[in-house]
Amino acid sequence: MLIDAVTDILREAAEVAILPRFRALAAGDVCEKTPGEVVTVADREAEELISRRLRDLIDAPVVGEEATAADPTLLSALRDAPTAWLVDPLDGTANFVAGRPEYAVMAALVQSGRTVASWVVRPAEHDVHVAELGSGTWRNGVRVNRAPAPDDPSRLRGAVLTRFLDDATKAHIATATHHFAALTPGTKCAGVDYPRLLNGDQDFLLFHRTLPWDHAPGVLLLTEAGGTAHHLDGTPYSPSVPKQGLLDAADSACWRTVRSLLLP
Repeated sequence: MLIDAVTDILREAAEVAILPRFRALAAGDVCEKTPGEVVTVADREAEELISRRLRDLIDAPVVGEEATAADPTLLSALRDAPTAWLVDPLDGTANFVAGRPEYAVMAALVQSGRTVASWVVRPAEHDVHVAELGSGTWRNGVRVNRAPAPDDPSRLRGAVLTRFLDDATKAHIATATHHFAALTPGTKCAGVDYPRLLNGDQDFLLFHRTLPWDHAPGVLLLTEAGGTAHHLDGTPYSPSVPKQGLLDAADSACWRTVRSLLLP
């Protein structure tokens, strides 16, 4: 079964390349990929292992975060290839480097530009979320259904990653925080924030950057559990369509409420 086979691959990568280095990174194991973005030997080794194993399952292009950093043309496979793999070998690298457990190993299968299966494995927590288009979302073998969010905005809890937002939007969000029960910056790991939205710890998430390896896995988890994920203009999220700004919510009513209160 594909779901189980990919889960085993991600767990293997964690056991071989990631967990032995957690809180044990050596000098030279970390470098800056771009200003403010770090990468580790664990990211690169895990992606190499995962990519090789996934191709053995389905011989299709692999769009990995680290491979795409070296060759951005790989992204075209999400639009042009009938089938493609997406891999984020270590989501939350900065947390991993800092010795915090908020990191994840993620993958998705994309067919004709649409995510049809996804995996989010949190090695430090022994936690696995999987989803398959039309078949639902599962956490550690148990079906997940996201309950509707409260109607009252003052009871809503959410996370907004403001780092990449423009100054005007940041200022507007700052003035809108009083509408909500809680508004946090999130965990800097989509592989943690999406599960928190699923389990009710949060009711919405707002991101500016929509890198496909960050969001394709979590969006399918969310939508298959009953939630919604749309760009700020209301169009549905797609990993094959590069568009900035993504609002994820427990349900459509919550999405509309948060969109109207939080953003200009």
